[in-house]
Amino acid sequence: MKRNLSKGFTVIELLVVISIIALLIGILLPAIGKARESAKVSASKSNLRELGTANHVYASDWADRHFTITRDNLASYGSMDNYNQEVYGGSSGVFEGHPDIEWGYGSDGFFYSAPSYGGSFHWFYHPINFTGTTMGFGWFRAPHMRNFNRYLNGRVADPVFFAPKDRLSLAAVEPCMDDPGEYGGGHPNCPGPVMPTYCWSPAALFDPSVMRNDEDGGWQMPWDIPAGFRTPSMGQVTYPSLKTHMMEHTWLQNPRGECNPAFVVPISPTLLECEPFYFNHGLSSQPVTLFYDGHVELVSVLAAMSDDRRHRHQVENPDWGLWSTDTPFGGDALNPQAGGGYFIDEAYDYANTSFHILTTDGARGRDILGKQ
Repeated sequence: MKRNLSKGFTVIELLVVISIIALLIGILLPAIGKARESAKVSASKSNLRELGTANHVYASDWADRHFTITRDNLASYGSMDNYNQEVYGGSSGVFEGHPDIEWGYGSDGFFYSAPSYGGSFHWFYHPINFTGTTMGFGWFRAPHMRNFNRYLNGRVADPVFFAPKDRLSLAAVEPCMDDPGEYGGGHPNCPGPVMPTYCWSPAALFDPSVMRNDEDGGWQMPWDIPAGFRTPSMGQVTYPSLKTHMMEHTWLQNPRGECNPAFVVPISPTLLECEPFYFNHGLSSQPVTLFYDGHVELVSVLAAMSDDRRHRHQVENPDWGLWSTDTPFGGDALNPQAGGGYFIDEAYDYANTSFHILTTDGARGRDILGKQ
């Protein structure tokens, strides 16, 4: 009588199986990682489309105007360079007659707002500040404010304002997202307002004559123009498919790190861990970007720099680019004393662009040239 003997796996066969499994894992893990990254980018694109819709709803309510909290006649109050305290509110430290940034009601029932003048938030009353210790800051970085978020869902701490890849901002704001208040103020685990991922193009929030090109005399201080702070209408956007509207302010695509060592202390008071790299701090940066025609795409910093050089060659004027280098920020990244554009001196590598921020001709200008 024959006996049926079960044959087990040999050591060699087991090693082959393990090798195949390891190989499959090695192949699948990067693909899974890329799929997750792609999903996060898609979510960021969706956020920007929602923000674009809110901008157009706002414009339909306000005579086709861009969103603004800045008084149209702000320049009539006097020169920012002189910082006329009597005109701007006197010893009270409050800019009389000018709206504040509103954050909404906190869980403690208190209404939170940031004064448009005075204290650490005094730079909030104009789109972006061109001078002083707060140069480079302004409400262009605060689309989650109550003044605008009412055109979305009325909450400051909402995922629509934060890209899924923006780990630093999300870590600071996530404790606020489940808070019952609009803002979350008063909750023990909820910090002060966190700067969102997305920002407007501040150049497009001034009268176009502020960011004028060199042929027309170059950039001029908005305080010197009677209507310098009057936001243009959406209809004044000349190149809607080439002019950026909103984008990721933080370097999130292909980053070389989160914390930028060039910033000694965090500039955003609620990001206590560090101050992140900005979108224009790396040649490999590709911020997700919303254009005025409503389409969303990743814009390469390297491509934006190339377009800027190409434009200067086309107009045969080395000083007239797609972004203005004659503002107080300066334009030479290799010369720290020149200011280096919008925080260009803090760049990781040789990134040298201030597209979206200092767009020549503002709403009437272009940030990219497109395919030609």
